[in-house]
Parts: sequence; structure tokens; C-alpha cells
Amino acid sequence: MPVIIPQDIPAFKALQDENVFVMSSGRASKQDIRPIEIAIFNLMPTKIQTESQLIRLLANSPLQVNITLITTRSYESKNTPKSHLDKFYCYFDEVREKNFDGMIITGAPVEKMAFEEVSYWEEMKQVLDFAHNNVNSTLYICWGAMAGLYYHYGIGKQNLDKKIFGVFCNARKNVSDVLFTGCDDKIYMPHSRYSSINEKELFLNDKLCILCEDDEVGVGILKSIDNKKIFIIGHLEYDAYSLKDEYDRDKQKGLDIDEPKNYFDKNNCVLVNWRAGASLIFSNWLNYYVYQVTPYDLTQFNCNSSPTGQ
Repeated sequence: MPVIIPQDIPAFKALQDENVFVMSSGRASKQDIRPIEIAIFNLMPTKIQTESQLIRLLANSPLQVNITLITTRSYESKNTPKSHLDKFYCYFDEVREKNFDGMIITGAPVEKMAFEEVSYWEEMKQVLDFAHNNVNSTLYICWGAMAGLYYHYGIGKQNLDKKIFGVFCNARKNVSDVLFTGCDDKIYMPHSRYSSINEKELFLNDKLCILCEDDEVGVGILKSIDNKKIFIIGHLEYDAYSLKDEYDRDKQKGLDIDEPKNYFDKNNCVLVNWRAGASLIFSNWLNYYVYQVTPYDLTQFNCNSSPTGQ
């Protein structure tokens, strides 16, 4: 089944050309089915690109998924046309009285800053509270994951001398978790960040469970023990050339940036080895952590309901 998005959003044509199953809002309204309601709080500067990346992964499911895109009111994006935001996005205060089956909170290029110094931190805290109280299950990505771990569990982050940049191989620590159903033993994941979570504080927290980690860059995916929050420290949603684009951009800016690790093959071609795992993890999240436990009538939402993940 498809992801439901407006027919004139750029992601519609791009994904349709890839044979990704997307459906226009008009056509979906004629089907007698309740779609899964997913909110995406998109903090990435490349919002249009990120929309396509996330929708591509959400479409790899037999479920019909309706997307609500949310942006910040307290900070105006400098990299996305205002006309695009006005047409396809809403502000958080416009949906704060709703309930959602699932939510995705993306990364943001502010990881060097203290959380309280981020211009939209007060709004971010409201969104994190909303996700806890009004959403059945939430995926937190990169800086979004660090913000969620800090706000909900008091786990800090540490700035790094060198950027973690490349594709890293994670060993599954919780091999029976349904998030990894169908996945191989190794989970490959792109990373692009200047900070890391404080793993000493993480290991002391009994409300969180590590699902996979890499010896070089640390924890890759973890979750709350009630299964309602899943934190992805990297970028499973990245396209084949996302890291290359970032590398080329930083080189042009004259930044001291190393070539992304484990990313180019011996012929200097991009080696994509994370796509299958990413597709399975997102579809498993939709199935086991959202669809299997969410109420048909979202007005009957119970924030204490627990997904079936093991």
C-alpha cells in the first residue's frame, strides 16, 4: 500500500519515477480504509530531499500511510523555499491537539551547540512532550535522537574533535527485537555528526535498551524499554550520494573534512550497503511498533499502550 502525499509535492514525482508506491491525497480519500497517521517534524536544512528519503522508506510497507509534515514556527528555514513550506507544511501548534499513530523527528545541523542554545529549543521541548503523550511510537534520528535522550532521560552529548563521517557496521545486541525482523546480523548505517551521546550515562540508565552498536562510533540504535521511543543515532534514511554531497560541500567551504569512511570502493564509486536494512527497519517499525498496537479510533489513544517489540 502507498504513502499518501499531495500530488504536487516534489517527492511525489521523484518517487513515482522510482516506482515507489505513492498515492495522491484525492485518490486516497475515495478508499474505505483508515491510513496510518505519521507526523514528520523535519528539522533538516535540505527539507525537500529529506521528505523524499523518509517517504521512500515509509512506502516499503503494505500499510497505507498518511504524512503530516511539520516545521518550526520559532525558526525560519534558510534553505527551503517559503512557498514550499507554506504549501506542504504546518506548524506544531496547528496539530498539537491531534493524536498520531507514529512520528519521526529528524536530525538537524546544530549538534555542536548546547541544546538550550538552539533557537527553537523551547518549541522542540513542546514537540518532545507531544510525542510522548500524543503519539504511539516515535523514531528519533541523529540530533533528534540526542535531543530526545537528553530531554527525556538526562543523557548528555559530547562534542567531538573530528566528525564521525562514513558508513559503519553495527553488530546487533538484541538479536530477537522485532525491529530487526528479516535483517542480517550486521546493520550498516551512514553517520554524519560532530557529537556523540554520553554512553557512560546511557549505560547507567535502566529505562533504555541498546539494540545495535559499532566498535568505532558507538551505539547505533537504542530504544526505551516500553518500546515507545526508538533512537537512531545515524542516518538510515540517507540516499546513495548524501554523504558525497556533504563531503563535496564541506570541501568547497574549505573545511577540514576527511573522506567518508567505508563509503567509496577501490574505484572511488559509492558503495551502498545500508539500503536493504534501512527499508526493513522502517517497515518493521510501522508494522510492529505502530500498526499492531495503535487504536483504530485515534481519539481513544492511550499513551501508556506498549508495542509488541521484544
